[in-house]
Amino acid sequence: MGDLSVVHLCAPAHVGGLERVVQGLSVGGARHGQDVRVVAVVEPGHDVSAFRGPLDEAGVPVDVVTLSGRAYLGEIRRIRRVLQTHRPDVLHTHGYRSDLLHGWSARRLGIATVSTLHGSSLMGGASQFFEWIQERALGRFDAVVAVSAPLVDSLASKGVPRDRIHEVPNAWTPPERPLPRNEARAALDVPDDVVAIGWVGRLIPVKGADVFLRALARVDSGGWEVRIVGDGPERPGLEALAAELGLVDRVRFLGAVPDAARLFAGLDLFVLSSRSEGTPMVLLEAMGAGVAVVATGVGGVPGVIRSDAEGWVVAPEAPVELAEAIREAVTATAERARRARGGTDRIERDYDFDGWIRRHEQVYRSALTVRHG
Repeated sequence: MGDLSVVHLCAPAHVGGLERVVQGLSVGGARHGQDVRVVAVVEPGHDVSAFRGPLDEAGVPVDVVTLSGRAYLGEIRRIRRVLQTHRPDVLHTHGYRSDLLHGWSARRLGIATVSTLHGSSLMGGASQFFEWIQERALGRFDAVVAVSAPLVDSLASKGVPRDRIHEVPNAWTPPERPLPRNEARAALDVPDDVVAIGWVGRLIPVKGADVFLRALARVDSGGWEVRIVGDGPERPGLEALAAELGLVDRVRFLGAVPDAARLFAGLDLFVLSSRSEGTPMVLLEAMGAGVAVVATGVGGVPGVIRSDAEGWVVAPEAPVELAEAIREAVTATAERARRARGGTDRIERDYDFDGWIRRHEQVYRSALTVRHG
């Protein structure tokens, strides 16, 4: 595949699912012989070191374009110059800003365009408006990657041609240097004699951290503590909610932690309480690390956890049901271990990293065929 050149374009935030996908595709693509470059559009003062660290280590070139958030024309000109200079075969965009501003420009240069729809943020306001425009703009892309079956149907209903939609669930990308259990628990500041429950994600409405806290208030068994890893606009309100629910002695907010997947060995249980998802990278990371999981059955989650041999799946927006699953996972040690093993077997068998890279190579070839015949 050495004759295939790809530019990945995104506006990275603190490293989350989208950023992990870009890192994985870039590093994996380079290892498979692609000529890969990453372009990151950031605002002044934004720290991209956590995002670009694995890319630099793998020798993947990274162009950081620093512009204010509303400098749209300047951004279009800067990215166009990058594309004119490097002339990639494929521009792979991630996120609605990259899709809307740069897909059309790349196509005018004769570059095949691919976008990945990672899922909706459900943030409302301007974000919802831009995501609505994005879904309709994707119909002009040469290929669109949907990370779950529900997203395939959603894209088709918005007018994206079915033959240009490619369902490619995310893959498990193990962290480069995972911490052993004792070091991970020390980093999380979790006592040895408690069940450590982890929640990792952006503190925004779609991730359902409020549902998680309301469920925890109903878990009447003892012997557990929670670490919430991540940051976002909801944090002050969530901290206030935890205090209101009497959880301050059991729930600690750690903020954004670079490469949080390195800490998963220190957890006994991982909870995903999202209202909407694609195929969440953090779920794959937790299961791949051997951690039992309780997750809401949204987006691609039921396709990952297919039975009670692989984890617990509950309805979204249902704190009572979520509390019951957490209580069972905390108190039934043998059952928790059984489902953790089943989840790890599932990830190792069906979410292979190299297969994920090869599937994307096929998507790129398909896009080139659409663009050039």
